[in-house]
Amino acid sequence: MTEDPFAELRRQIADACRVLAVRGLSDGILGHISLRTGPDRLLVRCRGPHERGLAHTTPADIRLVDLDGAPGAEGELDGGWAPPNELPLHTEVLRQRPDVQAVVHAHPPAVVAADLAGLAIRPIVGAFDIPGARLARAGVPVYPRGVLVRDRRLAGEMVDALGDRPVVLLRGHGITSTGATVPEAVLRAISVDTIARMSLTVASAGGTLRDLPDRDLAELPDLGGAFNEATAWRHELSRLR
Repeated sequence: MTEDPFAELRRQIADACRVLAVRGLSDGILGHISLRTGPDRLLVRCRGPHERGLAHTTPADIRLVDLDGAPGAEGELDGGWAPPNELPLHTEVLRQRPDVQAVVHAHPPAVVAADLAGLAIRPIVGAFDIPGARLARAGVPVYPRGVLVRDRRLAGEMVDALGDRPVVLLRGHGITSTGATVPEAVLRAISVDTIARMSLTVASAGGTLRDLPDRDLAELPDLGGAFNEATAWRHELSRLR
């Protein structure tokens, strides 16, 4: 039997899908993660004949396809497997953003609720979540259509809204988060969800959301990728056990 060259990447994406579920960013069967593997292929969580939901994702659920959704290698979609309906959401980002390697699509209820309540993702926190504070300070755009991003036309609209930012909110729908790695894309989604939850809590308590002053944000140190990503990701994986 030929060894699968993508075995470790399939496992990483499957684990990341389960992290989304454990964190409450995507309940039930909704949500998917992809990773670029070359100029015209990607690994993505697909729909299978025994769908059990995001929390139960296994490496077998991660399939290799091309940018049009065809099998990326012989047998990849045999046995009733199919790419998610919103595959164009992933592939259009990968087509238009060469800096992006991984794409996360999730349905975090707090993010959707905060946006519908008119609460933007703002830098209301500082040392509580330094990467999240920086992400929020630079702005999180919103794609204002609550549609299923099922074709290149709609995906193109979403990518236009995303621009050069790492994350875009999809009104009445969810979130698309990007990164150079799967962990980075997932951790960014978690940061946005955390700020959305905090914003809702403050608003529901009758408080007023206030951005941290620039002088405080300027004091936040860069703790480095080893801490912000590697250590944080080990923690997320430990929650699965």
